[in-house]
Order: sequence, then structure tokens, then C-alpha cells
Amino acid sequence: MPSVILKPARREDVSRQEQKIAAQNANPPVWGMLLALMVVAFDQATKWWVLLVLMNPPKPVYVAPFFNLVLVWNQGISFGLFQTGSVAGKWFLVAIATGICTGLLVWLRRAENRRVVVAIGLIVGGAIGNVIDRLVHGAVVDFVDWHIADHHWPAFNGADSAICIGAGLLIVDSLMPGSQNSPEPGSH
Repeated sequence: MPSVILKPARREDVSRQEQKIAAQNANPPVWGMLLALMVVAFDQATKWWVLLVLMNPPKPVYVAPFFNLVLVWNQGISFGLFQTGSVAGKWFLVAIATGICTGLLVWLRRAENRRVVVAIGLIVGGAIGNVIDRLVHGAVVDFVDWHIADHHWPAFNGADSAICIGAGLLIVDSLMPGSQNSPEPGSH
């Protein structure tokens, strides 16, 4: 039987492996916060483009038979729910969003799962984007209008999309075997 001769690893190979491991185990909260910042930047850039370029003056832009770009000032929460016309309502929604973001950031510090880190980054970024709108404009800028004939889904924006995708990822993660949030086998 031939004998196997093991060569000692070269210093460069070990260093590369250590770098790969370090990159894989990089601080998850940092990646979640970077994603949140990217969502805020994208959301605010698209909203300002809609306000300053596309909707100046305001007019529907017909993109496809099922899709328009419109300008809607949303004083409620996502998709126009819970419309409030009052200043107190605006500050209440800002406070709720800030509280939720604070709780999610605490969760993010403890997150070990990439899916959860991405989900929290998306939700926090979307919430911050909409809070900025409330503080600057008194309402959230919505502009995406999907519809079938005369049946329109409530107008929304990039922040709303990020929040929904993030929430969906949290649901998927909770259903995955081995998830921090999945029920233990045999527990009812």
C-alpha cells in the first residue's frame, strides 16, 4: 500500500484560509446595518427623483397596462393603512417605527443567521426611509401603482417593498428546520 506524504501547509495558504473564515464570520450586525443604509439611500433617491423630476408637475405615468407611476402622499402606514390626518398621528407613527427599529437592532446584534440579518436590514432600512419622509414631508411618498383593470393595489414605494421582503424572509426563516425561531421537533 502506498504511503501518503503530507506536506505542511504553506504560510500563504493558511493566511488565505484564515481570511476566508474571517470574512464568513464577519460581524453580522455590520452587514445588516450596511444593508439598511443601502435601502435608505435607494429609497430616498427614488422618492426625490419622483418628486423633483418625474412628478414635476404631478401626473400619472403609464408604464404598462398593469403598472403606473403616480404620486400619493400616504399619512398612514404601509399600503395606505390607518390613514391619519393629524400631527399627533404622524408623531405616533414615527414613535412606533422608531421603537420597532430599536427592537430589531437589538435582535440584529444577536443574529447569527444570514437570512435574519438580511431580513432585519431590509425592515430597518425601509422603516427609516419612511420615517425620514414623515419628518421631512409630513407623509410618506408612495408612487408604485400595480393594477388589474380598475382594481388598484394601494400605491407603495421602495421602503414598503423592503419591509415586506424582510418580513417574508423572517417568516421563511421561522419555518426552516434548525432555525433559531423554528419549533423543536415533537413540541406542540
